[in-house]
Amino acid sequence: MNPIEYKTKDIDKYFISLDSIYPKAYKKETTLPYTKTRVILMNGTEYESVWFLHQFARHCNNDEIKNMIAVVRSQEQQQQKLIACLKPVNESILETTISYEQLAIDLTATLAQNDNDKNNVEALNFALLEDFDHLYRFSNLMMIDVKNADPKKLVGNLTEITPGRPTIAHHRYPKDNVKRAMSANKSDIYSKLVANIITAAEQQTMNYYMNISQWYKNDLGRKLYAEIGLVEEEHVTQYESLKDPTCTWLEMWVLHEYTEAYLYYSAYSEEKDEYIKNIWFKFFEIECAHLKVACELLNKYEKTSYTKVIGSGEFPKLLTLGTNKDYVRKVLERTILLTGDRQKYTDIMQLKDNADFFLYQDEIIKNENKIPSHIVIDKAIKKFGKDYRFEDKQNPIKDLQNRKIDNTKIARKKY
Repeated sequence: MNPIEYKTKDIDKYFISLDSIYPKAYKKETTLPYTKTRVILMNGTEYESVWFLHQFARHCNNDEIKNMIAVVRSQEQQQQKLIACLKPVNESILETTISYEQLAIDLTATLAQNDNDKNNVEALNFALLEDFDHLYRFSNLMMIDVKNADPKKLVGNLTEITPGRPTIAHHRYPKDNVKRAMSANKSDIYSKLVANIITAAEQQTMNYYMNISQWYKNDLGRKLYAEIGLVEEEHVTQYESLKDPTCTWLEMWVLHEYTEAYLYYSAYSEEKDEYIKNIWFKFFEIECAHLKVACELLNKYEKTSYTKVIGSGEFPKLLTLGTNKDYVRKVLERTILLTGDRQKYTDIMQLKDNADFFLYQDEIIKNENKIPSHIVIDKAIKKFGKDYRFEDKQNPIKDLQNRKIDNTKIARKKY
């Protein structure tokens, strides 16, 4: 599929009427886990597009471009509103959170296995283990707070729930989250898509936690969302730094619209829910129209062909969400002890004792027993006799196998 060649209408024909902008929500009890995660992914993709276009407009002094940005952004806003309301009213904060973390795990693992950019893959694998641990922490919070909770049912038994790199070890000195940027001229289109997709997805998670922490029903949950929200800030910093900063605003716009078209077509191609599948295709067509507008403006004002940014336009291998249990276990076995070390990832045991990581940890963690991500597990152990897990087999890391103790040292302290 090539979105440049797909026949579209005039852009003004793609506004959504107010009487049809509110969709039929999915049924949380019967909807497949990856349909839920696609809804989250596409919501985040639209959110990224809207805020990118706002920033572009604030740095643009060309009236024609600003006017077209306003038209496209308005349509992106309408798409986002419709997608966001596919989530049903009776889906709780925690139920949605479990889907957020399942998306983070399986999207990251899928992208890592299909990218040939080593820098991208290292970043994906590194954050993968942290989102994996977040799923474990939120699942235990659900077990404490929700009667008859069953997190494994929410993930459809497709994603394991067990400790990853412990959340307490995720708190790094900010400079250690900034990584080397790719070169657009040397990177293939899939690698460019990866950086765009994962940045949007993690930004959506960060924004959700930033806003939802204040609405959770008790102090422990509010604290956990706040703590993990800070880690998501680290992840967004890491992922956005992978993108080529030398692209012009118009080049970035072309890539944003291409990314949206790619994701909608990917979602359409694998969606099982016919109602939602039709939405994905309708929105794919809208993004094709947006892409053509961005390409025309790029050519008009910078004398640059879209081929410089997206090649022929033909989509690479489509994105397919699915289970990645074995891959996650392998990454856990190989990289559990890594931490950020400026543009590198370094084994905690190899860091100098005065490394910024240790200094920062000492600055913000005065008492590990008061850290929310640890308190949640400790409380679950006290309530149930052991933590909550869904594992096909024991955790591959020996130090994380004891279900009656939360390990707060691994990947954080030299021992």
